[in-house]
Amino acid sequence: MSNSWKLALASIAVTATVAACGTPGGAGDSGASGDAGEGPVKVGLVYSKSGPLATYGAQYKAAFDVGLDYATDGTGEVDGRTIEITEKDDAGDPAKAVAAATDLIGQDTKILAGSTASGVALQVAPLAQDNKVLFISGPAAVDGITGANDYTFRSGRQTYQDVATAGTMLGDVKGKKVTVLAQDSAFGKANVDAVKAVLGDKGATVTAIEAPAAAKDFTPFATKIKSGSPDLLFVAWAGDNATSMWSTLSQQGVFDETKVVTGLDIKPTHKLFGEASTKIDFLSHFFAGAADNPAYTALEDGLKKKGDEVDLFSNDGFVAAQMVVRAVKEGGNDPDKMVSALEGWTFEGPKGDMEIRAEDHAMLQPMFTVSLKKDGTNYVPVLGKTIDAAEVAPPLAESK
Repeated sequence: MSNSWKLALASIAVTATVAACGTPGGAGDSGASGDAGEGPVKVGLVYSKSGPLATYGAQYKAAFDVGLDYATDGTGEVDGRTIEITEKDDAGDPAKAVAAATDLIGQDTKILAGSTASGVALQVAPLAQDNKVLFISGPAAVDGITGANDYTFRSGRQTYQDVATAGTMLGDVKGKKVTVLAQDSAFGKANVDAVKAVLGDKGATVTAIEAPAAAKDFTPFATKIKSGSPDLLFVAWAGDNATSMWSTLSQQGVFDETKVVTGLDIKPTHKLFGEASTKIDFLSHFFAGAADNPAYTALEDGLKKKGDEVDLFSNDGFVAAQMVVRAVKEGGNDPDKMVSALEGWTFEGPKGDMEIRAEDHAMLQPMFTVSLKKDGTNYVPVLGKTIDAAEVAPPLAESK
């Protein structure tokens, strides 16, 4: 299954063949175990412990630990084998990630996970194929991870699902002008492409303003947005300079002149919108209070014991651990059997029912619309709608 990603709105459909059904992802999942092997199971987490996405990486890792505890019933073992985690910091640098992943593979690591940054995930995925190891990408949202190769999966959402969720809030966009403010990065370009495909195919005229990912002065970009007088501004931004970006848009009066749609970022950013928060339509793939199920409760309680809180990328880490346990329980030491065990698997994650589409490994999942409500000096998310996975499912990746 060597696939490339092709966006096409008309293709939104759930075409999954359910090859296996799962329970919430605990150690008691049914099904025959794979070759149990001997000794610990080596899992390499290559993610952003430092760098511009370090906060995201920390959320992922904390939730991974909680998810592993949940999925193994507190033992940290699968069929008597300890899950041995080795962490590597890629700092968001693809070259560092490739070096770290190569080193782990050389130590006979059969499972790689992490990839906070999209550019990193796109470089690690080919290594998985070449070396026949299981790769479970993390918060990285770029669409190209889906359908990359036989051995590549993802535990989080992808850009298409973000944009499709935005599309559910916009009504008729035919003839409207849409501007995308995005980082000049793999993540940003994926968002631009997705908005053009999803909203452009509905008749909107889409233009892009791409700013350096490490930009400090956003005034020129805000000025350009205003001069274009868009009906809709779609913002795709991630990183520590988001504070400066949002402050500049507010100071330049962008919120007063156009409808703004963006993804809800981590908790510390919620107050950055100030009074303008009530003017913004937020899409979200996860936030504290997004769902109510046993997996979510386990996540919330587990993080609380560690002094942490549920946030944007908590689901991605928790689900990655569920996938690791599933892969080892059913596949033993054999990555090919691990792949088969994950393809078509349905299970309950913290955000609800999840399904790994067998054909291209897309992670089908519910999404959310959110508003921010002022609570004292803070702003807290309020659930609008839970969007069914089928409504925002990415089109099936086509074979090369």
